Amino acid sequence: MTVRTLPLGLRWTFTDGLTLVGRELGRLRQEPGQIIAALIFPVVMVVLFGYVFGSAIRVPGGGDYREYLMPGLFSMVTFTAMQGVMGRMAADASRGVMDRFRSMPMARPAVPFGQTGADSLVGLPLLAMMVGTGLLVGWQPHRGLIPTAEAFLLMLLLRYALSWMGVYVGLVAKSEELVVQLAPLFLPVTMLSNAFVPTEGMPGWLRFVADWNPVSAITAAARELFGDPGVRSGHVAWPLAHPVAAVLLWSAALLVVFVPLSVRTYTRRGR
Repeated sequence: MTVRTLPLGLRWTFTDGLTLVGRELGRLRQEPGQIIAALIFPVVMVVLFGYVFGSAIRVPGGGDYREYLMPGLFSMVTFTAMQGVMGRMAADASRGVMDRFRSMPMARPAVPFGQTGADSLVGLPLLAMMVGTGLLVGWQPHRGLIPTAEAFLLMLLLRYALSWMGVYVGLVAKSEELVVQLAPLFLPVTMLSNAFVPTEGMPGWLRFVADWNPVSAITAAARELFGDPGVRSGHVAWPLAHPVAAVLLWSAALLVVFVPLSVRTYTRRGR
């Protein structure tokens, strides 16, 4: 199916959304500091966790901690990427950009679609940077090209689903200052998972929360598909026993909830 064969409403949304994707990418080119910081962040995290804390953490079943760590860092960056979408949506809302968009002859859903599409494209070079850093410190996938590609596709899918949550929160916040204040809340979510340490040593109630954390699901799926150490066997929580299915379900649930919420919230702001 080509763009010309789509129904008029979908075609309008698609073409306007692509235009706004270009706008967002152009804005990032004008802010090189933001891009450089995003590229440096994974390198700093690999060095910090892999070399500073790595010697003190035991990997379940043995193995190199940096190989255990890299899937967790991939997952952390996947989850925290929604902060950028939140900030851009809140900035556009507070500066009146959204009002100008609503006054233009464009499809209303195109704005959130443009934001999420741009974030997905920006995520590709960041993911490549992390892969390069991981290879330099000794990490490597062990199960071949197809399972490795599947792991990265799962990360991109979850990132896209989370970006819709970021769009909604940014629209509701309408303030860059509030988004900045919310940013520290992301760290406990990523730390309360199996991304950096095993969950076996946590208290029962805390382990339950960590095992059902979507960050734990994508981390476990990546370790399984990469063939990295830390894959758990025996009696474990369902998301860790079936991590690929858990990531797909989390992604579908986020899209089902936040796509209509985001579009409706953006539309109602103009009334």
